[in-house]
Amino acid sequence: MGYRIFFGACAGLFVMVTSQAALSTTIGYPAPVRARSGMVVTASRYATQVGIQVLREGGNAVDAAVAVGYALAVTDPCCGNLGGGGFLVYRPAHGQPWFLDFREVAPRAATPSLYLNAQGEPVAGESLWSWKAIGVPGTVAGLEEARRLWGSWSTARLLAPAIRLARRGFRLSPGQYRELVDDARRLRADPSAMRVFFRKGQPRPAGSRIRQPALAATLTRIARGGARSFYQGEPAHAVVAASRKNGGILSLADFADYRPVVTRPLTCRFAGNRVITAPPPGGGATLCEMLNILSGYPLGRDGFHRARSVHWIAEAMRWAYADRNRFLGDPAFVRMPLRRLLSPRYAERIRDRIAPKRATPSSEVRPGIRMIREGHDTTQYSIVDRAGNAVSVTYTLNTFFGTGLMAPGTGFFLNNEMDDFTTALGHPNEYGLVQGRINAIAPGKRPLSSMTPTIVTQGHRVEIVTGSPGGSTITTTVLQILLNRLIYHLGASASVDAPRIHMQWLPDVLYYEPGALSARTRRRLARWGYHLKRGAPWGSLHWGDAESIFRSPLGLWEGVNDSRHPAGRAAGD
Repeated sequence: MGYRIFFGACAGLFVMVTSQAALSTTIGYPAPVRARSGMVVTASRYATQVGIQVLREGGNAVDAAVAVGYALAVTDPCCGNLGGGGFLVYRPAHGQPWFLDFREVAPRAATPSLYLNAQGEPVAGESLWSWKAIGVPGTVAGLEEARRLWGSWSTARLLAPAIRLARRGFRLSPGQYRELVDDARRLRADPSAMRVFFRKGQPRPAGSRIRQPALAATLTRIARGGARSFYQGEPAHAVVAASRKNGGILSLADFADYRPVVTRPLTCRFAGNRVITAPPPGGGATLCEMLNILSGYPLGRDGFHRARSVHWIAEAMRWAYADRNRFLGDPAFVRMPLRRLLSPRYAERIRDRIAPKRATPSSEVRPGIRMIREGHDTTQYSIVDRAGNAVSVTYTLNTFFGTGLMAPGTGFFLNNEMDDFTTALGHPNEYGLVQGRINAIAPGKRPLSSMTPTIVTQGHRVEIVTGSPGGSTITTTVLQILLNRLIYHLGASASVDAPRIHMQWLPDVLYYEPGALSARTRRRLARWGYHLKRGAPWGSLHWGDAESIFRSPLGLWEGVNDSRHPAGRAAGD
């Protein structure tokens, strides 16, 4: 999944540690938005306004999530999408939670060697920037399925705000302008993208009104005919025609066959709370494995971002990511030892292999340790309504603007999600992940994902709704938000904005955001054998923005727009 670049001033924020046992006081962070009835937090102020208006007019959390999903497809062009896919976790106020998988799938003509040359080596850029990089989009089918199962409004009513935004336009933010500048070389190659986002060959400046008539037409078709009009109508025909013309492999049958998957979410326990999250191919299994490992360490006593607690967290990340890359994949295609990977006994066996003051070299970590008998660009949004229903959604094009390609007349960017498969054994993907055979390309298969939309409850009450973009750092970002809140007892804004760390097994590097580790902590970690690097695995200095909602001790909702993406907004009802 993709990442967002931090344009704010988060690096200057800091925390006050009142004791080694806990971090209880936070200063320098903006106050969260507080509300009693409902809350919407998204990466776009326009989309947030759409969502909160739905709640105010009597729609439920799922109605708002669907309307927001379409609004972000207009106002968050790098990452909101019709041409991608994602995951939704729904926790109703009454009854059991649900998980909706609307991840992209590999086309029928896809093969494990799709991106290899005659020598068996990956062809540079083929899995990222070509028409072969596109998985069958799932967003429209997923949003319509969520509305059908759990919503209360019509498709046309939920799409009306997005259609207005596409026709009338929205103002480009400074951050979005910089995203266009960063990807200008790629986007200039696509005439449809040029017409919308460029003027005289240059990206439209911040403050420009962006009107998207082709996207409005596509949205109008969906409003009138539902998902069927997208997958069997003009949008599918246009994408397939452009794919065939440019050497891609998409077919009309790929679109007609696409179906989202509805199942139960993955759940685990941590610090007296129930964690409800995305099962494979999502990142929830990795999240729960890390939480299981960390449940055996006194993190609160060891202190927030002190060397010892960072060591425990980094080791949990290392071991869980090794298992992720070896054992996890699309459950429709592979059998995964989830019961073993998520058992307390397995976590205990991993802790037995972690030394107190020594980084475990990744070369010594073997996925699936034997048990004695006897595992870029993306948008997150979070919503709760006055009835207590909660929705966490993460959806993506993969990298910023996906492939950077639009089929003529459709108005939406197409994903490059095929890069999330194992394109070649031992070859890292865009986010540095080295994955195994279990995630190899196959027709109709969903690629392994780091997306981890998550809801945390205590008893019958929702306590946290969160998730994040950020490529391979998505799951570790969610982990740290949960630790910040449940173990270190940070306030809502500090739980989200506090600088983060990341370890993903390979490469054997502990990454850290500016301000995350003191000089003293870095020296100690280096003595223990850690290879430290400031920044993320793909070179950015900062992680993805985690648009989150927390329940305050007074029972209010607290919405936090991550300062890493100041164009977003939280709004309460």
